[in-house]
Formats: sequence, structure tokens, C-alpha cells
Amino acid sequence: MTIERRVVLDRLGTVGVPGGGDLVSRDLVRALTIDGGAVRFVIEAPDADAARLLEAARGAAEAAVRDLEGVTSVQALLTAHGPSPSAPKAPSLKIGGHPTPQEGGPQKVAGVDRIIAIGSGKGGVGKSTVSSNLAVALARAGRRVGLLDADIYGPSQPRMMGVSQRPASPDGKTIIPLRAHGVTMMSIGLMVDPARAVVWRGPMLMGAMQQLMGQVQWGELDVLLVDLPPGTGDVQLTLCQKTKLTGAIVVSTPQDVALLDARKAIDMFNTLKTPVLGLIENMSTYVCPNCGHEAHLFGHGGVAAEAQALGLPFLGELPLSIDVRIAGDAGAPVVTQGGPVAEAYERLAERLIAGGMG
Repeated sequence: MTIERRVVLDRLGTVGVPGGGDLVSRDLVRALTIDGGAVRFVIEAPDADAARLLEAARGAAEAAVRDLEGVTSVQALLTAHGPSPSAPKAPSLKIGGHPTPQEGGPQKVAGVDRIIAIGSGKGGVGKSTVSSNLAVALARAGRRVGLLDADIYGPSQPRMMGVSQRPASPDGKTIIPLRAHGVTMMSIGLMVDPARAVVWRGPMLMGAMQQLMGQVQWGELDVLLVDLPPGTGDVQLTLCQKTKLTGAIVVSTPQDVALLDARKAIDMFNTLKTPVLGLIENMSTYVCPNCGHEAHLFGHGGVAAEAQALGLPFLGELPLSIDVRIAGDAGAPVVTQGGPVAEAYERLAERLIAGGMG
């Protein structure tokens, strides 16, 4: 039988919350999806303190929906929209500025075994989505994982990872990163007003990148993934010249126009003597959730063919799915929710681990 959205919302309206009212009347339910008998939704609290108080309501909501006829599984995720009122004050250090001189070539980051840059020649290929989901997949596989959002002009990882708290800086020099979904993460988006544009010239970008790599207390990590901005500019140049990288992964969609720019990214990494560890084809296949028809909206197999032509490893295909968009907007990467898309990311993580890259 078909489970109707209003029926699920009516049931969620019976779950009370601290301070009075219920989940629906307080407008706390987000990203409600129904796929056959599987029901998923997000409970979005106004801040971290409220989220802790809502944990009991989350369990009650899952139990209430599970009792509905036709429901086979329920997953309720709890996120915080904003920082806790008691959150640490914004760090006093200044982000951005001219980079400081560095001798001795690329340097390692203390405590981090491997650093992998995830890049693309152009925007819109899902590189940030791949970065966040791959980081969470590696963490769920038992790895100690960090994620650095290096897209200074358009940081998206705070939203995708469901964090908005300002990082602490105990001494005005070091930065304490945040944790989300088992991943240690940091982004310039956590340090600046999200409503204001970052209007910086190249030296400011390079200085900010140097700070994010060197002043963040990453701790002991098996792998740090760096979500690069699109293109072949100052951030990529700074990272490859200042930091000792294990290598880079290039993400592309299958169509020719994306592959043209992916080749430029590969050439950039080769020029900077950064090993290209492999290529990923994103948005490779679309399966209609209603009829099951499989379509290749952006073509199919182009990245695999390019990898073969260049003698590079092909790391795998990732599907195009509305669940990815909904999960990313809700701050709960789709890999946490199970299903075919999550399995594709899990296979990718397993492949990196088996190859000594994860």
C-alpha cells in the first residue's frame, strides 16, 4: 500500500517536544521522504542545546511512524540549524592575508598520515557532494577522517555536513575543528558571515589556505580529504606547493564538456607533481524512483574511457539521485541513510582502503 505524506505528518504531530507543542506544530520536521515502505525525515533543532533535548523525541518519532501500516523501516536524523547559545566565541585570529614564507618544499601536516585532494576542472559536477559522502563512508569503515572545505569563495561543507557552530580558538593562533558524522571538519564558511561574499585577491586566498592547513588542530588522522574549488587557480597551487599530498582524485560527469575541464585538472596536478590517484564518474546513472527505468542523462562511461586512455585508475561510478540533494540540504550525507546510493559510496571507500589510499 502507498503511505501518504499527510498520514506520516499526522503521526509525527502526536510526538510532544520539550517546551510544549509537537514536532509538526513547532515546525521541526524537514526532508520527509517516503520510498515504498521506507520513511526518512530530519528533525531540525534551532541550536545544539535544543538538539540534545530532542533526542528522546527523535526515538519516539521513529517508534510512532514504525507503527503505521505499510511502514517497513524508519530513520529519523537529528540536526541543529544554528549554534548553541553557549557555543564558544568566534576565534580572535584573522583569516586571510598574505602567506608566510616557507622553506624546505611541501610540508606534512602533523598527525595526518595521508592527504588527498579532491578536485575537478569545472563546477557543478558534484565534487563537494562526493567529498562529504566519501569522508563519512571512510569514517563508517573505521578510518579516522578529516575533511577540509578549501572552496574559499563558495564553501558548502557546513551545510552538507550539518554544522554551523563557530570553531573555537583558545589562543588566537590555533583553530579547533568541528566534528560531524564521525568526521573532523573545517571550512572557511564557519569563520565568516554566510550571507556575505568573500572578496579576496589571490594572496589572501593563499594565506587563508595556509592557515587552514597549518593552524587547525587536526589531531591524529588516517586521511584528510581536501575539497578543492573548481578550476586550476591559487588554492590548488598553494595546496600542492605548500603541503605534502598523497595525491589527488578528479571528479567528473560523463559528458565531453566536463571531461575537457577534467583533463585540465589532471594536467595541473601533473605539472605540480601531485600524483593523480584516480577518476570518479559522478551522476553516471539515473534510475526513476517510480518505474525503475534507467537513464544516462549526462552520458555514461566517458570517465572510465578517459581513465583508460590516460593510464589512470577508474575508481567507480556514482548515481544521480534526488536523495543525494535532499540529504545534502538537510546536513545528513546520503551515505548515512542506506540504500543503493550509500552502497556506491561504501564501495568507493572500500576501494580506496584496499589501495592504501583511505
